[in-house]
Amino acid sequence: MRALGLIAFLGLAGSLGLPAEVTERNFWPFKVEQIATDNAGGGSVEAWQGGGPLCFGKLLPDSGSAGGFRPFYVFRKNPAGRTTESDFLYPLLIHREGEVDHRWSLLSLVNFDGPKDPAAPGVRRFEVWPFYLSRDTGDAATSYHAVFPLQGTVFDRFGYDRVTWTLFPLYGRFERHGVTTTTVPWPIVKIIEGDGHHGFALWPLFGWRTKPGVYREQYYLWPLIYKNEAKLGEPQPEVALGVLPFYAREQQAGALSETYLWPFFGYTHRTAPDRYDETRWFWPLWVQGRGDNRRINRWAPFYTHSAIKGDDKHWVLWPLFREEKWNDGGLAQTKTQFLYLIYWSLQQRSLTHPALAPAQKTHLWPLLSYWDDGAGRRQLQVLSPLEVLFPYNEPVQLAYSPLFALYRYDQCAPNDVRGSFLWDAITWRRSPAQREFHLGPLLSVESGPGRRRIALGCGLIGLRRNAGESTWRLFLFDFSSKADKKASAAVSP
Repeated sequence: MRALGLIAFLGLAGSLGLPAEVTERNFWPFKVEQIATDNAGGGSVEAWQGGGPLCFGKLLPDSGSAGGFRPFYVFRKNPAGRTTESDFLYPLLIHREGEVDHRWSLLSLVNFDGPKDPAAPGVRRFEVWPFYLSRDTGDAATSYHAVFPLQGTVFDRFGYDRVTWTLFPLYGRFERHGVTTTTVPWPIVKIIEGDGHHGFALWPLFGWRTKPGVYREQYYLWPLIYKNEAKLGEPQPEVALGVLPFYAREQQAGALSETYLWPFFGYTHRTAPDRYDETRWFWPLWVQGRGDNRRINRWAPFYTHSAIKGDDKHWVLWPLFREEKWNDGGLAQTKTQFLYLIYWSLQQRSLTHPALAPAQKTHLWPLLSYWDDGAGRRQLQVLSPLEVLFPYNEPVQLAYSPLFALYRYDQCAPNDVRGSFLWDAITWRRSPAQREFHLGPLLSVESGPGRRRIALGCGLIGLRRNAGESTWRLFLFDFSSKADKKASAAVSP
């Protein structure tokens, strides 16, 4: 078993899993290339960047590629070479392209999605949020063009099957699962009808809604006085009532919860579906709870410990220190935080293979991020202000995180490591097959089976010693090694 699930996905931005046989061609600050060589002596450019971290191109683990001019334009291509993602000053303007459909968005306010071929059938959506919403399905019964707040009807939006408005909030009609709510104006007057439901509200003075035998709800001076009843057809209906802030009560089969001087003092007593008892003083500060699968001991902000269905959490001097432990998908996970983001660490251990080394990702914001998959791959980045803020946002990690990477350390295996400083101005690499050091284009030192090479000015002048030779030989105008000369075209924007 090589890696521990989630941590494998949480690698640092700009990571490069370089093959064992990799050489570097360093013309910093213009261009720095990582070239993978094959057994025949040829090679291909696996990654390159120029202008520091601004211009770049690289192959991706899925055999696709990425490149662009950070942070202004970044693209991703699939293995077939088709551009599937384009970002312009993400998230200002984004474009995503599938096999037949595509979509683009301007700050998530102006959006379009539909078929790439204008003549192809399919659903087309265009919106200028929140003023204009449209959908064209080719069928007038399911298509719409709506102008907010003047006039419009939309389908399957905002959690409703159908929404209609005229000079909103003067008139609105909301339909869901056969129930219609009409507001004139919203949210003051509401009329509810359909599928056995009935209701009326003059908000915030009073309101009621009911479906006989199913539920009954009412309120007065919202939200101060209310009574809600559900599951009326069962032997023990669910009832929630309140006269706030003096008293609130929730009762259902096997459970009772009461609160006095809401929300400060109260208790919960439950016997089904599991046993649980809780007492609250000055909620949410002091809470004590005991049950079959949960335990809460909260004396906030000084100390809190809760264990709920296998999720164990500790707080000390909130928000100073937090620790959470849980099991998920065969992994024992431990998250530790100091002041939320200043120190953040997630460790994973295999429950089925406990002898495996743990995987870990750690942030010391904004100074560094460290990643270890537990199987020999490690990465370190200094500085790292964005990784902990956008841990799952790949466009941010691709377009912005490398701009802050003053130093990077990449270990593909315990004996295969690479380091770079000042966006590849100074780089070094050590592997079983070779060792390299580059001070930009000024000085290069390379060694490997059968050769040693020291070059100045990218090969303007230097010394070389081949296998079996006891002396160094002077050379002039040898600007690249043999493997470099056979390299294929670079990944380009």
